[in-house]
Amino acid sequence: MRRHPALSLLILALALAAGVLPLAAQDKPRSGGELVFVVPSEPPSYDAHQEETFGLIHPLAPHYNTLLRVDPTDKTGTKPVGDLAESWTISKDQLTYTFKIRKGVKFHDGSEMTSKDIKASYDKILKPPAGVKSLRKEAYEAIASIEAPDPTTFVVKLKYPESSMLVNLASPWNFIYKADILAKDPHYYETHIMGTGPFKFVEHVKGSHWIGKKNPDYWDKGKPYLDGYRAIFISSSAAQVAAVRGERAMIQFRSFSPPERDQLVQALGNKITVQESPWDCLNFVSMHHDKKPFNDKRVRRALSLALDRYEGSKALSKITLVKDVAGIQVPGTPFATPPAELEKLAGYGHDIAKNRAEAKRLLKEAGVPDGFAFTFKNRGIPHPYEPLGVWLIDQWRQIGLNVKMEMIEASAYHPMLKRGDFEVAMDFQCGFIVEPDLDLPRFLSTSDANYGRHKDTVIDDLMHQQGRATDIEERKKILRQIEKRLLDEEAHVIYTLQWHRIVPHLSKVKGWTITPSHYLNNQLDTVWLSE
Repeated sequence: MRRHPALSLLILALALAAGVLPLAAQDKPRSGGELVFVVPSEPPSYDAHQEETFGLIHPLAPHYNTLLRVDPTDKTGTKPVGDLAESWTISKDQLTYTFKIRKGVKFHDGSEMTSKDIKASYDKILKPPAGVKSLRKEAYEAIASIEAPDPTTFVVKLKYPESSMLVNLASPWNFIYKADILAKDPHYYETHIMGTGPFKFVEHVKGSHWIGKKNPDYWDKGKPYLDGYRAIFISSSAAQVAAVRGERAMIQFRSFSPPERDQLVQALGNKITVQESPWDCLNFVSMHHDKKPFNDKRVRRALSLALDRYEGSKALSKITLVKDVAGIQVPGTPFATPPAELEKLAGYGHDIAKNRAEAKRLLKEAGVPDGFAFTFKNRGIPHPYEPLGVWLIDQWRQIGLNVKMEMIEASAYHPMLKRGDFEVAMDFQCGFIVEPDLDLPRFLSTSDANYGRHKDTVIDDLMHQQGRATDIEERKKILRQIEKRLLDEEAHVIYTLQWHRIVPHLSKVKGWTITPSHYLNNQLDTVWLSE
């Protein structure tokens, strides 16, 4: 039977509305236009090897490539794919990684990129010259050597197998710089841009904006789709929301709070699209193990048992950037603890009356009097620190503790933690890729970021075991042991709630996928505008 054309069009329209057509049929990338996005802070320098702020990665990532990258369509933020590496092989003993490097890739000055440039960039990360810092050299302790035997081959040799190595080499911070420039001036990239990425640098006007334009000689033919981009620097949350609401900006890649999301949806209706994800950021409570009574694990455990995480999630997720009740890995990612397993840990059971009765018993047993007072030091940043701190104090009040919160100005906060000038303090962990080897090293006895100063050789040994376990199920078992000891048996720290990432953007912005890290997916080569 021959279908009437009008009926066919109606069926097509209904299919589109229902979202049953494949994405390609609905969304064919078109070229042109300038993406305008908001960045809440500015880059302290231009050298990604020395920094760890989104204020650098958001405006600068489009100028660069990395050896590998995280698949820009992967919502879990855990799948490495090639960037400058076309392909790779791993030896049977898992000690040698051999990367085939793309031919014909050019730096923005027209010179050819080869494996020599990749080696020079990694040399700078692994063994920075005097006076040049590298924030990530410790992440590559397993590397024995790196080699560039010919222009299209890059070889990484390990001292021992490390299951996270491939993901670690997909770090968004490992921009590939030009070897000849680094040889002349290892500080060059602190103040200059010279990459191979999809966009060339135009200008940076401090306090105002950053502009990039399409690289017409980009190696990935057909990309980028955009003619260019403009990052505008706005620190005020209200002004960021106003920029998107007034359509002067299209997106802010970090996150907005739930009320800010709701404002935008109410104002713009179907002109706004909202993407949300669990976030590889989490606030936890550090307790100084050298100060009484927090040197007693019964007291630390009691503080965790007091928290009604499930009710807290419902209330706080309406007002700030937290949501999921989680263990030591981000929900929805490969190593996340299933909820039924999580509920077996101290403070994660659903019977809050039972939990708090046990908390009071432990405090009494440890000799902590009813009404015991201490100061909780918190970071002077509104979201999510302040509402989370208010919630913690209320929860501890319900087991008979009298806690005062002191907000520490953001610039003085880390120095305070490093000095150990606290009894109990808010701490946080943010990662660039969801991976235990990157998220958990701060809990090692030797870590400079172990601010509670616990010494636990059991956790140290387990961390090394899980890092070298090449079977995923074996790794999961070891991670569950780490989690139980860290959060339950010894209660070295108290996990609160997983951060929750909310990115509302103008619906005309296409080709961008949210991940659990605000450091990922910023090259903009896949992004296009539908109008």
